[in-house]
Parts: sequence; structure tokens; C-alpha cells
Amino acid sequence: MKNMTKALVTGGAGFIGSNLIEELIKTMDEIIVVDDLSMGLKSNLPDSDKITFYQESITNYDFMKELLVSKKPDYIYLLAAVASVADSVARPLETHEINQNANLFILETIRTNNLPVKKILFASSAAVYGDDPELPKQESSQIKPLTPYAIDKFATERFVVDYGQLYGLNTVCVRFFNVYGPKQNPKSPYSGVLSIISDAISQNKTFTLFGDGSQTRDFVFVGDVIQALLLLMRTPEAMHDVYNVATGKTTSLKDVIKAYENIAGKKLNVEYKDARDGDIKDSAADMTKLSNLGYKPQYDIQSGLNVYWQSLAK
Repeated sequence: MKNMTKALVTGGAGFIGSNLIEELIKTMDEIIVVDDLSMGLKSNLPDSDKITFYQESITNYDFMKELLVSKKPDYIYLLAAVASVADSVARPLETHEINQNANLFILETIRTNNLPVKKILFASSAAVYGDDPELPKQESSQIKPLTPYAIDKFATERFVVDYGQLYGLNTVCVRFFNVYGPKQNPKSPYSGVLSIISDAISQNKTFTLFGDGSQTRDFVFVGDVIQALLLLMRTPEAMHDVYNVATGKTTSLKDVIKAYENIAGKKLNVEYKDARDGDIKDSAADMTKLSNLGYKPQYDIQSGLNVYWQSLAK
């Protein structure tokens, strides 16, 4: 009889988590999802008897300890977070509890109970690079976190990498750039700009553009992000390290709007306002490290937006 494989996904009902689970149900025997539904939706999850769902916060330490010790997952994806930068500025202590301490508790529970986890992946963010002007961002670029959110993401990265080295755990981290695609929630306070544009264009709302639209981002389709996560989980040499997850190509907001208008067959109502203080003008990722493991983005901005638009039309 073959061994049953189990994955635990924290934040699994969210945008990236639920897309990941759609792939995991193809290969895993059981997927355990922990999500407090503050940002995610239970309806995001595929209908499968392989999924065990718990509506619970990862800050409930008694619950998390009992779950880890009793279920003994093979693979753990740490995606749960308060992903709103603004929220972290307004509530630094509460968001720190979720974005750092709860993840540290999970690592410590695995260590002290000697749990047989095969690999742990932590989702960090390109926010750790801050506004350092040097582009493209390499994993070795200057780290300059400017908000409690970015500080917690970077500190937790270090815990995950160093716990791995100190205590013999197999760990890896990713830094997401601008992820977009189906199941992104335009109502969430830290929604990607593309989900806000999608909402505006489909609902005939006005989109507020801060600045002149020349600002650039490395927009990465969620399908390529999932490809990266699965690749890192199954690649033995991807260990005790951090990887950018993006495409290596940048697109201006103006060009994104133009591409979206072509796909949707209608114009977006745009209201221009002055650029906001603290908004980063340009962001670009160096993808050498992940590409060397075999990562190849399958979606350019046109094909990714097309899939996204089709998903909204359903």
C-alpha cells in the first residue's frame, strides 16, 4: 500500500492558495486547509473529498499544535497573512502576530515535536525590497522594508531559512511580485491593481489612476506562480533559500489598460490623480535563480489577462 501524502495550506481559501489547491488535488491524497476567511472565500475551494477545511486563525496556537501533531502533513505551504500593507501600518501589533509570530509557532511546533515534514514553503513578498532604485531586483539586492508588513515578511523569511539550517528542516521561501488572475478579490484592501481594473471594466465603474500610468510592474499570472511553488517543493536543491516569483518582464499600467480594453471590447473609465507618496514607480524582477531550476512562465500579459477576463465572464 502506498503512503498517503498530505499537504497543509494556510490561507488556502485565498487567491493564491485556492489556485494552488486546484493543482494539489491532482497529486495529493489529502489537503488540509486552514483559513479564517478574513480575505478568502470558502467558495474559492474546489469541491473535493480530499480537502479538509478548518475556518480558523493560525494564531489559535492550541488548534494549530493539535492539527500539526495529529495530522502530520508531509508538505506545508505557509500562505496565510494579513496581506494589506495599509492594515499593517494601522495595526502593526495584530498583523505582526499573524504575519510573523504564528508562522514561527508552526516552525517551533514542528521542531519540538520532531514532526516528519518533508518540506515547508513560506510565501514572502517583493515588498521586502522597498524603494531601492536598483533594478531588476535580485534575491541578493538590498533589503529595505518600509512597512510592518514588509518587515514581518522579511523577518519570517529569515526564521524559515535559518530554522531549516539550524534544526535540519527542509525549508524554502518565495517573494511574490504582482500576482493576478482568477479568484482575486477586488474588494480586499490590498487587492492587486489588475483585479481593481477588472472589476471597474466589468462593472462599468471608474478606475482611479494615481500618476500618469507610466509606472511599471512585473505582473505574473497566478498559473505561473503555482508552477513555481510546485517546482520548488519537488526540487531537492531548492532548500534554505529565497526565490523571486515573477516573469522577468515589465509592463506599464497604461499598456495593461490598453490590452485589457482590447480583450474586453470596451473602454475603461479612467480618472487621473496625482501619484501617491510612497508609491514605487518601477518594479522588476531578476528571474535567473528560479529559471535555473527549470521555471518558464507560460503566460504573457495578453494571454494571462485573457484567461482572467474569461473567468470573470462565467
